[in-house]
Amino acid sequence: MSPGDIWYLIIGNPVLNVLIALSHILGGSFGLAIIVLTVIIRLVSWPLTKRQLHSTKALQDMQPKIQELQKKYGKNQQKLQQEMMKLYKEAGVNPLGCLWPMLIQLPIWIALYQAIMRALATTPENLLGLASRLYSWGIVNQAIPLNSKFLWLDLGQPDPYWILAIIVGGTMWVQQKMTQAPTVDPRQESTQRMMTLMMPLMFGFLTLLFPSGLALYWAVSNIIGIITQYFVTGGWGYFQFRSPFRAKQ
Repeated sequence: MSPGDIWYLIIGNPVLNVLIALSHILGGSFGLAIIVLTVIIRLVSWPLTKRQLHSTKALQDMQPKIQELQKKYGKNQQKLQQEMMKLYKEAGVNPLGCLWPMLIQLPIWIALYQAIMRALATTPENLLGLASRLYSWGIVNQAIPLNSKFLWLDLGQPDPYWILAIIVGGTMWVQQKMTQAPTVDPRQESTQRMMTLMMPLMFGFLTLLFPSGLALYWAVSNIIGIITQYFVTGGWGYFQFRSPFRAKQ
């Protein structure tokens, strides 16, 4: 069995068939099926997300000590890194723990992209490829062909009005600002500001290239992430309502 066959067996085909089945259950709305699937994925990954949010809250609480270390060892980066790793270890916090939910979701993004492109097959060749991936579930067979229209969107095509691009980029920026602690190191602050701006812009640009069904997943997932982060960590964290282009005075 090839790696591609293993991929479709474990992730690709299950996502495709669940998405089609949800579409049938929800009255033929493929857009609602994507939203519901997003909620399901968030629920399944909740234990990991909860751990990540608690780690984020712990990092926020540690900021006074981190800033003290930055002031004390700011000119000795090697010593600063050693002391910060010691502080993280004593607090039982993994500074890279916040990356795991995104890494876990990456295969889901790929599988969802493939599922959208296959499920909305518009040519005989694509329909033949779709048929080979479907399970022998009656609910799946009854859902074909799918309706790609949802609100103003054609879910198999990019959003022509850029609305989802703005939502995806904006919600990603808010999530980053909620967890991005201030620093006394000018170079680190400059890097943080650049990343806070570039990541949302990059994902917003990708939204203009990929099917709007995938952008819908990103947007809903980000909004759920902001809501859960707000309630689990007890507020907006480090987020402040000001322009990302505004330089620090």
